[in-house]
Amino acid sequence: MIYPIVIYGAQVLREQCKEVPADYPELKKLIEDMFATMYEAEGVGLAAPQIGKALKLFVVDCSPWAEDDPRLEGFRKAFINPDIYERAEEEELFNEGCLSLPGLHEDVSRPVAIRMRWLDENFEEHDEAFDGYAARVIQHEYDHLEGKVFTDRLAPLRRNLLRSKLLGFGKGKFRAHYRTRQK
Repeated sequence: MIYPIVIYGAQVLREQCKEVPADYPELKKLIEDMFATMYEAEGVGLAAPQIGKALKLFVVDCSPWAEDDPRLEGFRKAFINPDIYERAEEEELFNEGCLSLPGLHEDVSRPVAIRMRWLDENFEEHDEAFDGYAARVIQHEYDHLEGKVFTDRLAPLRRNLLRSKLLGFGKGKFRAHYRTRQK
């Protein structure tokens, strides 16, 4: 099933997400549907709040960047109940976009490396360090689980300059080539 992507301004994008229990009904189907939705929208990451579910769950596929970083070949993962517990002090700017803010791209500063714990789709525990593109995408999606979007990481002056554009999302003033919903 392809879900519509929730657009900026919807309350679910600002909620603190709840942990996914091991007995969550049809979890593997939800994860596969999230991957299908992400691919349909031509994204590299998708968090559960972006399909209207306030759950600590996101999926990523960084393999489009494998040409630049061969370690990303086949990098397709689901992250359940993740916890980023270590962040590098060094940060780097990178131009980010978001399926929930179609057409908006801004330079965002994030740590260049992270270490995190999470469960995979079989509820097996993992503890791993990530850097480069993978760390970037994971941090972006992780923010969604905390009720944040990438524009929250911009300087206040830059956010003010984008204010009318951000308000426009809630009024349907955007274009997307994928299905969307505003609530």
